[in-house]
Amino acid sequence: MNDPRFPTLSPQQVTTLQTYGTIETHPERTRVFELGERMYDFFLILEGSVTIEDPYNDAIIVEHKKYEFTGDSGMLSDRVAQFHAYTTPNTTLLRVKPHRLKQAIAKYSKISDVLLNAFLLRQATVLNEIPGGLKLVGSGHSPDTYNIRNFLEKNHIWYNFLDIDAQQDATELLANFGVQAEDLPILINSEAKVCKQPTLEQLARYTGVLMDFEDKVFDVLVIGAGPSGLAASVYAASEGLSVVTIEREAPGGQAGKSSKIENYLGFPTGISGSELANRAYVQAQKFGCNISIPHTAQKIAHDGHCFKVCATNGKSICAQSVIVATGANYRKLPLPNLRAFEGNGVYYSATEMDASTCKDDVVCIIGGGNSAGQAALFLADHAHQLHMFIRRESFKGSMSDYLVQRIEACSNITVHFQTQVKALHGEHHLERIELDSQTGAPESMDINHLFSFIGASPHSDWMKDFVLTDEKGFIYTGSSLKPEDYAHHALYQDRAPQSLESSHPGLFAVGDVRKGSVKRVASAVGEGSMAVSQVHAYLRQLRAATVAPPQ
Repeated sequence: MNDPRFPTLSPQQVTTLQTYGTIETHPERTRVFELGERMYDFFLILEGSVTIEDPYNDAIIVEHKKYEFTGDSGMLSDRVAQFHAYTTPNTTLLRVKPHRLKQAIAKYSKISDVLLNAFLLRQATVLNEIPGGLKLVGSGHSPDTYNIRNFLEKNHIWYNFLDIDAQQDATELLANFGVQAEDLPILINSEAKVCKQPTLEQLARYTGVLMDFEDKVFDVLVIGAGPSGLAASVYAASEGLSVVTIEREAPGGQAGKSSKIENYLGFPTGISGSELANRAYVQAQKFGCNISIPHTAQKIAHDGHCFKVCATNGKSICAQSVIVATGANYRKLPLPNLRAFEGNGVYYSATEMDASTCKDDVVCIIGGGNSAGQAALFLADHAHQLHMFIRRESFKGSMSDYLVQRIEACSNITVHFQTQVKALHGEHHLERIELDSQTGAPESMDINHLFSFIGASPHSDWMKDFVLTDEKGFIYTGSSLKPEDYAHHALYQDRAPQSLESSHPGLFAVGDVRKGSVKRVASAVGEGSMAVSQVHAYLRQLRAATVAPPQ
């Protein structure tokens, strides 16, 4: 039985791909791409073979033979190659440049299906089965180390974490490199080059997650890569619009932090938010969307012709329309020493990485919404005991019934209603919490892991005074706007804002950042896709106004 990670293309598919590349022959063993190479090429083997070699472990991962192909999902973006690739002697290859590969994938669905399925499976194999990748050395109790691990995990970047607090070989590694504790965390690549205390931008640039864009005016800029932003990216790119998407943390938004979503249409056994986001991330790039992470919008303006968004990393992006999908952040506990424990006992998502750190331990979760419920069920499979603290008197109206039933049936979950955390204590990391309860919960609890999922605040501060929002920062759209809110815009003289359009024509808000949105993945996806049809209508109006003869 053929391994779906390493399929062979049919002769007809090979013939089709030949029009997108060039044929070359290598009489001797030749390296055709190397680890860390950006924009590396796709190779289809016509004769001979190509070995994919792992320099971290000095091992051959696979040998591709006739009509098999190299590559992974990183080829659809600027991500760097994770391995070396060598031909065996007397090998003939079809070399296809990344931009030409994307064109073929977009045009031929059967080729696309084979390649993308293999790419996704290969990525999963590397992340889950092969030890290696970038070495991250640091303390398991360091917030800086946690932030880097969190970024690597959520962006599906291959790495290996060495904890100096728990692993002797990590301490020995530091001694070998002459690195001091104050230099941590550090990253070490396959060439034994050390980067001390890397920023997320440095890490993103090194791995190719952070992209540079063409200096042009795009049809649409999508800000945020949660479910609504990714849906908008997929639909806009698939319909031929030039689209660029920026995201400040990782694909998926709050949904990406969900360990298992079971009520999303078409996935009867559920799917993790991270996997759903990763598939959408690849899907958007398949159609030609450029996605850059971490890229945070800081300021927006309109010069009469296009929107100009100033973002971190010193980048300004110009677009004729903007879809704001920046979502909402979990609100933080109003405690004076909270920051000292963030990433060091207090967390805002529940991933496999988080679960491994609290295995067989006591865990606490704050919050009574779906995200809190999904996190509780996921972490309960790893923790010895899990406590949920909920300010309300019940789950009614805040959590889906299927989650409530699962929680009630879980023997190691204890729910404390009308209970809040009022203090955090610990010398170097979280050790104990104090509680304020009206229902008999203990006054304090020894705890090292507290997961917070309370409320949501829209990420819209950067748009202050540019579009109309409510007092909390949620963006008004469509019928929630009054004529006096938008009458000063010329394009609104003949029409009212569309249902997802803000008080500024051409700027659309979707997902959790929008006033009145339904906080569910399916509705966010629906809004993101619907916004694209409204973008088309706006662009038609804009272009008609541009070419209209003077009166």
